[in-house]
Amino acid sequence: MSVLLLAVVFGSPLQAATQEAPKEAPQQKISDAPEVPAAIIGKAPPLKGEAIAYFPDKPKTSGYLSLPEGKIKGGVILIHEWNGLSQRIRETADAFAAEGYAALAADLYQGRIGQSRSENLALVRETQSDPELIIDNLNAAVTALKARSSAEKIATVGWCFGGGVALSYALGGETHEGTAIFYGRLVTDPDSLRAITHEVYGTFAGLDRGPSVSDVNAFVGAMRQAGIENDVHIY
Repeated sequence: MSVLLLAVVFGSPLQAATQEAPKEAPQQKISDAPEVPAAIIGKAPPLKGEAIAYFPDKPKTSGYLSLPEGKIKGGVILIHEWNGLSQRIRETADAFAAEGYAALAADLYQGRIGQSRSENLALVRETQSDPELIIDNLNAAVTALKARSSAEKIATVGWCFGGGVALSYALGGETHEGTAIFYGRLVTDPDSLRAITHEVYGTFAGLDRGPSVSDVNAFVGAMRQAGIENDVHIY
């Protein structure tokens, strides 16, 4: 999410006609560039959350919980990229908490982090080989987040590998209220998508091939046929 700020600085009110008019104050430079999250550019503050063992079936699973200081607006389950639950995802959980959302970054790799392309691929393939375990893991994450906060509504957000997982969870996981995907494997069958009961947000890149623009357009078309409210952007 980005915020665009527009600010103009005015000088003092006009003085009486007999006094010298003040010099015009310089205008503040206006930028239309989006604000880049601190977690993305490596300038996030120290972590404020805590490690949490939320999935008893796999004791090595270690998520990251970050709670806001004030009133909780809702809950967010973060689903990591193909390399695992990284520092950046933890920092993003903190950023959600700073905006008033209880955030739990799930761990689908039982504490493991890939250090190379081959390791990442191996972790992805191992995890995808047991889709029921993924659903059970995220169901446990939702239960833990509700138990540790007053959040009544829960959304998921996932990146790349995690984006595809978030979409799969929308199809077969515990009832929740929103899904946001940034890349990830898509589903283009309207009948399958009808299992989704909430709005879907998505962001993709126009020059990428995985998924391609045609894949994204097919996904959007299928959601429309299925009657799913969606907000999808291609940049």
